[in-house]
Amino acid sequence: MDVFDQLIDILGKDKVSKSPEELFIYSRDSGAQLPRHADYVVMPETTEEVQRVVLLANREKIPITPLGGGFTLSALVVPNRGGIVMDMKRMDKIIQVSEINRYALIEPGVTQAALLSYLKKHHPRLQHSTPEAPPTVTVVGNCLIQGHGHISPRYGVNSDLVNGMEVVLPTGEVCRIGSGSLGSNWFTRGPLPDLPGLFVGWFGTTGIITKMSVKLFPKPKYREVLAFYTDEVDLIGEGIFETTQLDMLEDFFLISQEKPDWMNHVYFIVIVSGHSEEEMTLKKNSFKRLFREFKGGGKFTFVENLHPSLEKRFLDVPPLASLAADFRKGGGFEYTGAILPIEKTAEAWKKGYEIAHRYGMVCSYVHQVLVGHSIMFGFNYSFNRADEVDVENTRKAIEESNQFALGIGGMIWKGEVGAQKIMLEKMDPNTVALIKRVKQALDPNGIMNPGNWEL
Repeated sequence: MDVFDQLIDILGKDKVSKSPEELFIYSRDSGAQLPRHADYVVMPETTEEVQRVVLLANREKIPITPLGGGFTLSALVVPNRGGIVMDMKRMDKIIQVSEINRYALIEPGVTQAALLSYLKKHHPRLQHSTPEAPPTVTVVGNCLIQGHGHISPRYGVNSDLVNGMEVVLPTGEVCRIGSGSLGSNWFTRGPLPDLPGLFVGWFGTTGIITKMSVKLFPKPKYREVLAFYTDEVDLIGEGIFETTQLDMLEDFFLISQEKPDWMNHVYFIVIVSGHSEEEMTLKKNSFKRLFREFKGGGKFTFVENLHPSLEKRFLDVPPLASLAADFRKGGGFEYTGAILPIEKTAEAWKKGYEIAHRYGMVCSYVHQVLVGHSIMFGFNYSFNRADEVDVENTRKAIEESNQFALGIGGMIWKGEVGAQKIMLEKMDPNTVALIKRVKQALDPNGIMNPGNWEL
């Protein structure tokens, strides 16, 4: 029996495909990376089905690439060596929400929109950390790539909010991690050995998550957006420090765009939330006073009448900050998600303009400050998918941005294969050796999303 027939035997005909039109879709994403070939697509519905496919892949030495929503833009779920793409969308159950313990136990196909709607209907006092992404992005996928949500500046990136998980290891064993390994309550990951780190940030090279527990948080009654701007780029670092030092914000973006002219400033977008009008008044007045009496030696201006469409854009959950980016004919868009120290923001801001202009692009920025300790600095590049010169210029701009980010002491978030390679080259060699040992121990046959974090 060939591999395709064995997959059908495990999953049934309606959950397996090798049709050219479907393989075409799974062999590329909407970013600027080159397409690659997938051989089979499967859509399991249970942990047992995932386990049986993994055992088959080990017997036949076939690569597996697990896929959630597939929106990373950096081809992390496009198979480098062919094989099986395992689309997790049919595993879409919200298994449990514990309101008093504030967590949700979900399957990997649960989308941001599904969890958002479920909580709104059944637990309106709770919320999860929702990323600035399409509603079909999966909650589990966003946690695994260490994504950010609309409350990340307050509570941490979404991988910090994982309580535990059920995972099918690359050799087929199923294990539970966190408090769920001791019973039915998935409320925490500690004080046990912190094993979720074996799967977070590894791009599906160490296992396939079949359940995950994520933290939920109080949902405030009131939310408002405040906007301030300056033309003094060198004030950015101090401005971020003072803004986060107040410890009163929910979300915090920096945005700018060369066109139209009114967007060509450094905008601080501060979202505040609260459970009473008195709390909101205190927070708004505190931020206005901060920028009015700014001690950094420069000037910030409060935007008195923020346009209603902009206000809605940032108050929506998820926020739609990326609409501030410039989009070209053809609709292509990719960015280097550089995670930088706050003190390097002004230097990166200037460099981004330089790179964009070198490749004939309008510079546009959307950055999110993360708990006041770092910033997700998006070097944004738009391109026409039908123009190969435009696409190639984007790849060059991304590579240059990646090199720059690492050169100033930053890191690259959800980097494409090329970005992973330059990080590994720069990394402490003993750390690289440790990564290699972990991967070999968990995946002795090298079947899990090969090509990523490859040594």
